[in-house]
Amino acid sequence: MKCTQELEGALKTHFGHVGFREGQQRVIEILLEGRHALAIFPTGAGKSLCYQLPAVLLDGLTIVVSPLIALMKDQVDALQKRGIAAARLDSTLTADGTAEVLDSIVSGSLKLLYVAPERFGSEAFLARLRKNPPALLAIDEAHCISEWGHNFRPDYLRLAALAKKLRIPRVLALTATATPAVAEEIRKGFGILKKDCTITSFHRRNLSIHVTPVSSIKRLDLLVELLADTTRHPSIVYVTLQHTAEQVAARLKSSGLSARAYHAGMADEVRASAQDDFMHGRCDTIVATIAFGMGIDKADIRSVIHYNLPKTLENYQQEIGRAGRDGKPSRCEMLACADDLTVLRNFILGDTPDEPSLRRLIDHLLRQGEEFDISRYDLSRTTDIRQLVLETVIAHLEKERLLEPAGMFHSRFQIAFRHPEERVIAGHTPARQRLLKSLFDSAKRGTRLLTLDVDQSATTLGESRDRIVKALRYLEESGDIELKPAGLRHRFRLLPAAKDRTPHQVATWLFGIFTNREARDLGRLDGIVSFATGSGCLTTRLLAYFGESMDAPCAHCGGCDGASADSLPASPVTEITTEHIAAIHSLREEGHAALRSKRALARFLCGITSPATTRDRLTRHDAFGMLESVPFAKVLDHLEASL
Repeated sequence: MKCTQELEGALKTHFGHVGFREGQQRVIEILLEGRHALAIFPTGAGKSLCYQLPAVLLDGLTIVVSPLIALMKDQVDALQKRGIAAARLDSTLTADGTAEVLDSIVSGSLKLLYVAPERFGSEAFLARLRKNPPALLAIDEAHCISEWGHNFRPDYLRLAALAKKLRIPRVLALTATATPAVAEEIRKGFGILKKDCTITSFHRRNLSIHVTPVSSIKRLDLLVELLADTTRHPSIVYVTLQHTAEQVAARLKSSGLSARAYHAGMADEVRASAQDDFMHGRCDTIVATIAFGMGIDKADIRSVIHYNLPKTLENYQQEIGRAGRDGKPSRCEMLACADDLTVLRNFILGDTPDEPSLRRLIDHLLRQGEEFDISRYDLSRTTDIRQLVLETVIAHLEKERLLEPAGMFHSRFQIAFRHPEERVIAGHTPARQRLLKSLFDSAKRGTRLLTLDVDQSATTLGESRDRIVKALRYLEESGDIELKPAGLRHRFRLLPAAKDRTPHQVATWLFGIFTNREARDLGRLDGIVSFATGSGCLTTRLLAYFGESMDAPCAHCGGCDGASADSLPASPVTEITTEHIAAIHSLREEGHAALRSKRALARFLCGITSPATTRDRLTRHDAFGMLESVPFAKVLDHLEASL
């Protein structure tokens, strides 16, 4: 192991820093000694250096798993400017770019490679890792592995098993939002010793936390009043819904304030423009859903305001952590209104798939034979189960050893000719010319592109799928054509244990998992209410949630100033009126297949999209979201009793 002086020298040489932040050196030393490590550092505490410096010092490749393309790009650009061989594999790369990065894994020319967790489903990627196993696997946002966490992602569930299968000698799990229970699950998943878990304090002394109970009627006026104080700029205002972001930003602008909306429903270029304006000081306030902020490195944010209640204390801790990274005083304000709870609870309840839909899905997956392939996108639409939920189901089937992934492939290609088609064909032997002409003729011709269904063409021509794909890849590598893959499909193998349980038993077991998760998520929402209405030091109570204690109150939060509330302001409960009932009956008479089940109809009325309603463009219907302010359970109970 390198001594402190050597590590500090390497830190200065490669990254220009003169010293380590709290916890960084210990994590780096654990990795250099050849052990797995867990780093739980608050947002902005320098987690990335914990894998970047070891990556430079270790022989071999470091794989960094991150769910954020923007973060990958920023870090790769910064590393390359420092002369460090880094690259990323993501969906924005061309086929040539992807091939170049895959080749560099085998050649050993890379030090760091950033990938999304989904990349490990690619057999081509795994084959190259087997040829050149990584020296280090760093997993950012590692709390996503935990089913007890606030942001479970099914692809993370596979990473622990893959790390063992590939015999990666060092794994570094990093997160900013792990409770003690989540940290324990991460440690067990990756085999990290308790002594190799490094947790730094979540306490940010320059942040003052405040909760202001306010009614929905007065909330927007209060926000305008708060942001009229220029010492609060730059600021982030977090909201729950996309249309709220638009409405709030419009009101701020009409009041003479500099503000822009930001949410996932915007066009990419509009969203990028809003972020760029905020980052470069051309806009004082960004009004955003939680789509904004991950990987944002702006040090001078003076205030983070939660216009709507956050979903969990984990989300809240991460979002307020974007304030005051320059160490200067910053204010974190929650404008707390009980009206928000209806929408948040509706999303939780509406996300739980109904048992009949789960049975159809499991029946489809377990009755296909020993080997099969699926389109997650198509299956999501036909079962009306959101794709993330569907992927969670599959991840649980893999974890239970009922299914085993066997790679993925694209069923279609769009072909653009770089040279005239006749010239591309002419440059080959007569036998290959006949194959290529038949292949192109079997495709669907557009004005500029050919669309080729690989399996359909293979059947028509009597050729193997592999031969057709190899022929297309050869032409692409020769510079004759450009290929755009489409129709992603995943292969699976049915394992022996699947024969011991009926699809009905498996669906019932999975429904129990989802209902338990629903109860946990509702409990987290109750935790937000308890935090907002409790008395005493807010900082102390927030840190206690993450297992950290304070010797004394912070002395500068709202609780320490004496502010407290027994309950949150709430508007009168919205009732289901005779007009609503008439509209529901009219909707039912329209006979939409996507709204056949009562749970699907309840989701629709509460403004919760589903694959089937999106497919049928029903979100444009006047009745969509008609009962958005009514609790989902109440809507479902009404439908059960009346239909």
